[in-house]
Amino acid sequence: MSSQFQLLKEQRFRPLFMTQFLGAFNDNVFKTALITLVAFRSTQLSSIDSATLATILPGMFILPFFLFSATAGQLADKFEKSQVIRFVKLLEIGIMLFASIGFFLHNLVVLAIALLLMGLHSTLFGPVKYSYLPQQLSEGELTGGNGMLEMGSFVAILLGQIFGAWLATQPNSETLTSLCVVLLALIGYWTSRGVLITKAGAPELRINWNPITETINNLSFIWQRQSLWLAIIGISWFWFIGATLLAQFPHFAKTTLHGDESVFILILSVFSFGIGIGSLLCEKLSNHQVELGLVLFGGIGLSVFGFDLSVTSASIDAALSESLITRTYIECLQDLRLLHLLTDLLGIGVFGGIYIVPLYAFIQSQGETSHQSRIIAANNIMNALFMVISAVFSLWLLALGFNISQLFLTTAFMTGLLMVCLCLKQPAYLKRFYVWASSPLSK
Repeated sequence: MSSQFQLLKEQRFRPLFMTQFLGAFNDNVFKTALITLVAFRSTQLSSIDSATLATILPGMFILPFFLFSATAGQLADKFEKSQVIRFVKLLEIGIMLFASIGFFLHNLVVLAIALLLMGLHSTLFGPVKYSYLPQQLSEGELTGGNGMLEMGSFVAILLGQIFGAWLATQPNSETLTSLCVVLLALIGYWTSRGVLITKAGAPELRINWNPITETINNLSFIWQRQSLWLAIIGISWFWFIGATLLAQFPHFAKTTLHGDESVFILILSVFSFGIGIGSLLCEKLSNHQVELGLVLFGGIGLSVFGFDLSVTSASIDAALSESLITRTYIECLQDLRLLHLLTDLLGIGVFGGIYIVPLYAFIQSQGETSHQSRIIAANNIMNALFMVISAVFSLWLLALGFNISQLFLTTAFMTGLLMVCLCLKQPAYLKRFYVWASSPLSK
């Protein structure tokens, strides 16, 4: 059995994995339930229209990553890590109890504040979970451990979105949702009790509570270490692609594929499933080491399948442009063109997982122990920035008259361009790809 699955049997990994899985699941149950509630019952909550609210609310979740990531990185470096993790999970319980008040009172302000606080919860948890891994896992286990963590995260996100949407459409949805999110937070705290004590990386660190200056300090630190900076840019580009695709999926399923909600869930499931597969494949493909050659391999796959996705979706759009029929996922699965498109989405997911996991393992293995959490915090800041840029970029292209297929094509082209720039700036990626591709393991 692969050692990455063996890790689930070990105390040094299993409690963190379960805590991360439950946290990501709860985040998405709450977010999706709230957004679904806003979409269908916005008049009960606010005078603001549902489309505007559905745009504002996800932004409120991302905002803390800009404001507090630098502080979170300092806290995770200064204090013993299991203590920080349990504090974050206690905070989650309090936030979910507060959110329950908002659900019962139909108070959008309370719910929006709770969403902002859940963003803070995720901001605090990110640096400590990723800096925990290199202290508990050997370098040969980092790729497998990160693969498991990424797989778990995307499965949790997918299941959380489906379950959250289902909760919001049930009778007494406020009571059901409140009970579920509080229960999930309580279970998450219970699993965090098993996380092993992990010494602080920099116990003597003096906390700089000014988020602006500390964010500048964090970004300056990684800028001076160009190999880390480029890896973080690479990770952030993955989140740019993911944010671009995920933002378009609902509209894409409805207008291009002429599908109902089940078709949206289908393409979201295939994409998430692909990322999970790709993440798990990394350990075997890398031969249990941090292999930068996989980054270029993953990037090539993202570009190729992204290009084919744009061509396939344009073909489907042209063929169905006059259709007035809304199809279910079962009807869509009988269409060979849609099966082709699902293959593209699966490919993007698989190669996305292969692309992202080695980059996370690299920044964990290369960062100084005293700064590991702050490096992860800088990464989170850049990830959030690229997700915001993705939204602005997509809106700009759509305003210029681009359709969704052309947006996908542009993103695929830019991914290829980034791979070229990455190899020019850091030739190690190309060298390692050549060595990896020439090895028997890759064949």
